[in-house]
Amino acid sequence: KDHVKAFLNFFPHTQCSTYTVTTLFVLLILLSSSFFLLSSFFFLLLTQNNDMSVSLITNYGTMKVELFCEQTPIACENFLALCASGYYTGTVFHRNIKRFIIQGGDPTGTGRGGKSALGVPFADEFDSLLKHQRGTLSMANSGPDSNQSQFYISYKALPHLNNVNTVFGRIIDGLDVLDVLEEVETDEADRPLKSIIIEKVKIHANPLA
Repeated sequence: KDHVKAFLNFFPHTQCSTYTVTTLFVLLILLSSSFFLLSSFFFLLLTQNNDMSVSLITNYGTMKVELFCEQTPIACENFLALCASGYYTGTVFHRNIKRFIIQGGDPTGTGRGGKSALGVPFADEFDSLLKHQRGTLSMANSGPDSNQSQFYISYKALPHLNNVNTVFGRIIDGLDVLDVLEEVETDEADRPLKSIIIEKVKIHANPLA
């Protein structure tokens, strides 16, 4: 009430009721954090839809990825939030190993950077039905429950990584692009000699869209 009275002092001649001013005061408080509230609500709605997909548009072609929002909601919410904010736009795949993986998601391009949309590392999520296969999308990290922004795409089945790294998606269109990426030459540190760049990311509310 003291806050409302103070607010009223700014408008000594107003004919607004205390109820109206109280309502306005509350709305102002809500608006001050509207960005965070709306973004959280938006991505909550997104992850309630179990049929989400994302197109990774690279300088070598487009790979469309279906996301496993129901089985791995935290990883998918993080990935969608980063995609929507443009975090991955212009980043490179900094690590490319034939018959193993291609890794990206680090805006520094070094393999040592990247932050989650949550601002802190988040926990692993495992499902007995989600296995590493050619074309699956998984979180890259530095140990258990240390997921941030980096991810990788598998070039083959990798059973030793099942229940070690979170599998949260799979390529449903563009495996031919993955074939091309696997053949890109690298240096002794597995870094592509010609940059593989994520030029744009497009979010779909339906995998078939």
